Amino acid sequence: MVQSPLDLRVLHDLRLKGFADTRFLAESVGADVGDVERLLLVATEDGFARRRDGSRAGWSLTEEGRKEHERLLAVQLDEAGRRTDVHGVYRSFLTLNGRLLQICTDWQVRDRATGTLNAHDDPGYDAGVVAQLVDIDCAVQPICAELGGWIDRFGHYGRRLSTALDRVRAGDIDWFTKPTIDSYHTVWFELHEDLLATLGIDRASERA
Repeated sequence: MVQSPLDLRVLHDLRLKGFADTRFLAESVGADVGDVERLLLVATEDGFARRRDGSRAGWSLTEEGRKEHERLLAVQLDEAGRRTDVHGVYRSFLTLNGRLLQICTDWQVRDRATGTLNAHDDPGYDAGVVAQLVDIDCAVQPICAELGGWIDRFGHYGRRLSTALDRVRAGDIDWFTKPTIDSYHTVWFELHEDLLATLGIDRASERA
């Protein structure tokens, strides 16, 4: 298994989150806040990151930072010797992605013809949607395990998806699609973005 150095992990999490403060990034990568701060300052000097101060302070990648991040991912992928394998797994993921997005829509919208939102007042309907989510999770967990066996930074996705699913099944409906927490959809979106970045594919090309 190829290990990811801390500087790559910090850039990677910043790419996936879009914008984050130092403490959040440190918790996400499991590193000391001071170490992460120093790496971010170096990345800023190199033109790869920018800091925003004020009431909502934090960091984001520059366009050059996104390019450098993808270059580092490509190097790591070639080091692992798994480019063809990861691309094959990505294709398998895409066969599930449309289903997952539809399930999320069904969770939020009860009647698509009228636009009626799901008020979550029908336990039978919600149970049916959750059952579909369980099926999707059973299909994606082997994908997560395979990726994690090749490159370490993929190793957390299966656990995070399972955690979100367990909370949904326990009745906490926010853990299905809420964007501001590690909901099932949030983690799935990050996994998708991770695969795109790793393989150097943009979303427009994927749709084409």
